[in-house]
Amino acid sequence: MVHLTDDYRRDSKAFAEAGIAVPKFDQQQVKQAAADAPVWVHFGGGNLFRCFHAKIAQELLDAGELKAGVVVAETYDDGVVEQAYEPFDNRFLQVVMDEAGNYDKTLIASVADAIYYNKANVAGWDKLKKVFEQPSLQFVTMSITEKGYALRDVNGNLNAAAQADIAGDPENAATNMGAIARLLLARFNAGKLPIAMVSTDNFSENGKRFEEGVLTIAKGWLANGTVSQDFVDYLQNPEMVSFPWSMIDRITPNPAESVATVLKDSGFDDTDIIHTAKHTNIAPFGNTEVTHYLVIEDSFPNGRPALDKAGVILTSRDIVNDADQMKVTACLNPLHTSLAIFGSLLGYTSIAEETQNPDLVALIKQLGYNEDLPVVKDPKIIDPKAFIDELINKRLPNKNIPDTPQRIASDTSQKMPIRYGVTLQHYLDSGKSTADLKAIPLIIAGWCRFLMAVQDDGQAFEPSRDPLLSELQPYVADVKLGDKVDAHAVLKPILTNKSIFPVDLDAVNLTKKVEDNFTAMIAGPGAVAKTLHAVVGA
Repeated sequence: MVHLTDDYRRDSKAFAEAGIAVPKFDQQQVKQAAADAPVWVHFGGGNLFRCFHAKIAQELLDAGELKAGVVVAETYDDGVVEQAYEPFDNRFLQVVMDEAGNYDKTLIASVADAIYYNKANVAGWDKLKKVFEQPSLQFVTMSITEKGYALRDVNGNLNAAAQADIAGDPENAATNMGAIARLLLARFNAGKLPIAMVSTDNFSENGKRFEEGVLTIAKGWLANGTVSQDFVDYLQNPEMVSFPWSMIDRITPNPAESVATVLKDSGFDDTDIIHTAKHTNIAPFGNTEVTHYLVIEDSFPNGRPALDKAGVILTSRDIVNDADQMKVTACLNPLHTSLAIFGSLLGYTSIAEETQNPDLVALIKQLGYNEDLPVVKDPKIIDPKAFIDELINKRLPNKNIPDTPQRIASDTSQKMPIRYGVTLQHYLDSGKSTADLKAIPLIIAGWCRFLMAVQDDGQAFEPSRDPLLSELQPYVADVKLGDKVDAHAVLKPILTNKSIFPVDLDAVNLTKKVEDNFTAMIAGPGAVAKTLHAVVGA
């Protein structure tokens, strides 16, 4: 049996017998290079990073295109660093699973250091600051999820944590945006050093939101006399600090016991799945799919390694935005979220199993082909229809990807304006009729039904985590299956919430459709499946 911490250079035969590809570089050398002259920092040490970004870094290190390993900064969960990185010498196993059942295994050793970056961890707080003071640092990447950028409440006002960051000393910043602004302030003070701050989180215009978040904190500090105008000017000068936009795509579910069993049987011994105190599910391995895309705006004021040699598409902001809009607002994420909502309601625990339900397949086909494609812009680098074809016929039905609707359903309130609002805005902007839209109003109604936390069979379920759950659930708390309710009155506070639905649903003539669908889905047990079939059924 082989372990992550075994000497992969001396014992390469043992890894080969277990079917595991190993790095071509000396991990100690890339660790030392990062300590001496760091190049790449990544925020968010979770499964997507481990299965995607870290593999990009490994390919570049193998090819000699990158000399220093990645410095990982985990801002949320200290358990990730203490339980999943440190015990394994910052190594992990990437497992790529295709639809034929093949497992492509690679030992990843591209992480030079893993830091819990939180003011409560004084050593990590100081250490990362020193990294940002180094002229060699070229760029940052981010995978902290949409909620990691949040500075405002449901009404659009700065939340208490953001207000505290702005009012206080940068050294005491608590929000992600404040803590990162602190690092950029250190970089500014070290000589106005250039850097690219690349959000690779899975939402539209991610670079814009990242920039706005950092500037919200920085301008607050300026107003309070904490920083100079020069610092804000530095952040707003793309030749000094850029915030490139990106599109990322790789389905990477939580590590699965089924995968752990296969790995154990193949001769790999580090397979215990870790459940941290903060509810992160992580393991010495990460399981992911074959298909992957990373498109980044090529704006790196301090230079960059040859990312394109590891499959990254580097292009203009406009093309990145077109590719991202295609995926996030039309051809993948809206379909995924719809399966998450209805899968949770119908009691599914596997996305792949949902694709065996003809009505759910009809739902995503109606949404993707008939409602999203007509208003999506072709990015040219990826064909939108072919992208949906591959998703529906190959990616989602892949039984070897142990993904769950419950994972995808997390933070849905944050996803609604992106997954569906952008498409609705395109209808408004283009003057196209929304009269034939069926899937989008059904999905919105399904999410309102989801907030009741009652499955279609009448059994209660625990809804996936969402920052607005406690604010939204009271609106439907008194609704019971079989009730005769005024859906307009019940749903109005939700459907008119501009942070969730920035497009006026009345303006696109969908409010009544949503209300009617919701009414149909609370008629009694089985009403969700019945409504789904009636509206879009095969």
